[in-house]
Amino acid sequence: MTEENTPDTINSEELVESMLIASRSVVRTCMQIRPSEHVLVVTDPECSEVGQSLYEAAAEVTDRVLLMMMPLTQKKGVEPPDPVAELMRQQDVVLIATKSSLTHSRARRNASRENARIASMPGITSEILAKGGMTADYGAMKKEISGLNALLRKRTMVKVRSPSGTDLAFTTGARWILEDNGICNRPGQITNLPTGKVFVLPKEGTANGKIVIDGSLDGVILDEPITLLVENGNVINISGGQHAENMISKMDSIRATVKTSQIDKVATLAEFGFGMNARSILSGSQLEDQVVRGSSYIAIGDNSSLGGTSKVGYQIRGVMLKPTVELEDVDLVVDGKVTARKR
Repeated sequence: MTEENTPDTINSEELVESMLIASRSVVRTCMQIRPSEHVLVVTDPECSEVGQSLYEAAAEVTDRVLLMMMPLTQKKGVEPPDPVAELMRQQDVVLIATKSSLTHSRARRNASRENARIASMPGITSEILAKGGMTADYGAMKKEISGLNALLRKRTMVKVRSPSGTDLAFTTGARWILEDNGICNRPGQITNLPTGKVFVLPKEGTANGKIVIDGSLDGVILDEPITLLVENGNVINISGGQHAENMISKMDSIRATVKTSQIDKVATLAEFGFGMNARSILSGSQLEDQVVRGSSYIAIGDNSSLGGTSKVGYQIRGVMLKPTVELEDVDLVVDGKVTARKR
């Protein structure tokens, strides 16, 4: 067998081709890029293969495309170099494939204000692009998620249970968000990819019960469940081994830095949602983990983006497997399967 025909080589070629197919979906379906538009792909050494694939797919549509490599950063929200930030501001479309998120950076906000539409893919790997949630039919998923509106509207009481022991109840404090469907075709719009989820702000002070996180925590797949006790909308106790200890330490460090008026908000149950992406798998990527179809997730911490009063500048996100999610007389998820039907 020649070197050109070894199994590894064939697999590598197949991976590259699968990445390009998914990148075309990003360019043509999710972002709906037009030949006249200026496109910037921002990447770093960790995600450069994904960045290259996105560049190639965009170049098939428009010749006004640039690929920029920025240094690797370790923290969310770290500003990109000034030349990258300036170019982001001048584009019609910005595709960001970097290890750490730029979603909350000043450069991203400035680009959005200039009406760039942006897809951010923090931590994306070649495998996630080629075989994971990015391979979903985003057009069909948008239609399915939008179709939930009639069931979600005017119903407010939510109950969540799981085989691992979750038993949580809360009242919704705002409308369910149905726009996290991967279609980003309006000026100034931003999306994370891969995506495909439905989520809501629990009304502050209404959540009570137990949450057992048994999937992943902030993108780390768990080997031992974490149990959170929730009382009047706040987490009052955390248990479950080293990951639980790390969670407690992180929340304590946040309390030491926020305003006195916000200390009690650090443990707020900030967000609840469930995944709708049938192609996503639990992979240790936070973005992909929380959109796995039939899973559910919670966020602890900042809920200001959804209209809440917790402005603590951080979130911890945990994924629950095979939940049952009830919205009054509607079964949204039953034993990890999306049903979305009235009883």
